[in-house]
Amino acid sequence: MVFFEDHGVEEKESFQYFTLHNDSFPLHFHRAYELIIVNEGELFVKVDQKEYTLHKNDLAFIFNNQMHEFKTINHSNITIVIFSPELIGHFFMNYKGYIPENNVIHLTDVPEFHKLDSIYRQKSFLYDLCGILVDHSSLTPVIYSTKTKVFHKILLYVDKHYSDVCTLKAVAKHLQYDYAYLSKLFVQMTNMTFTEYLTQYRISQACYQLKNSQQSISEIAMNCGFNNLRSFNRNFKKFTGHSPTMYRKLS
Repeated sequence: MVFFEDHGVEEKESFQYFTLHNDSFPLHFHRAYELIIVNEGELFVKVDQKEYTLHKNDLAFIFNNQMHEFKTINHSNITIVIFSPELIGHFFMNYKGYIPENNVIHLTDVPEFHKLDSIYRQKSFLYDLCGILVDHSSLTPVIYSTKTKVFHKILLYVDKHYSDVCTLKAVAKHLQYDYAYLSKLFVQMTNMTFTEYLTQYRISQACYQLKNSQQSISEIAMNCGFNNLRSFNRNFKKFTGHSPTMYRKLS
């Protein structure tokens, strides 16, 4: 979704939240912290190489630059909170370069986010979660391998170029890496080919635009890198189970 990868780069205090129904989103990362809270249903969440199944009132606390994805299991209603490190500056400085052993905590009560209408209430909520996390899980220094750093660069390239012609050959040329090496690396990291990931990423972007814009389906298809409507419709139904028109109506 367009609000993910660039989130937190502005280096100022920001706090946003939104609700998603029966949504999924492929691997991505960003400078901001992210909370994924399950209100109803079940959600599969993968953070780096760790896999979790979240149920009602479970919360995944994603640290900045952790690769993560989520997938609905049958059905889900979730709240996503994305906030800049500056909003919890003391915690960020103390644990910069660290990640939790366990990203998931269980909430006794889920807050009413519309009541977090000031920066003071937002910080109070977030620092309380930081305290729970520190009590709940040890935090360890993160060491990114060369492969992980290269993979990060591939994901960034997709985020910037998914709406245009975007191929692994172009990525290899841009990063000055061997095409065969990147192809093998991508499958190792995602269990899917680059083309499959790109298509899934484009469809996820299209889902967001269908819900949050008045653009026509053909315009959204073009915005998301599909050069013909037939290909867009076929792939959209494959990944969501609905046509774009029906998906917009259900949303």
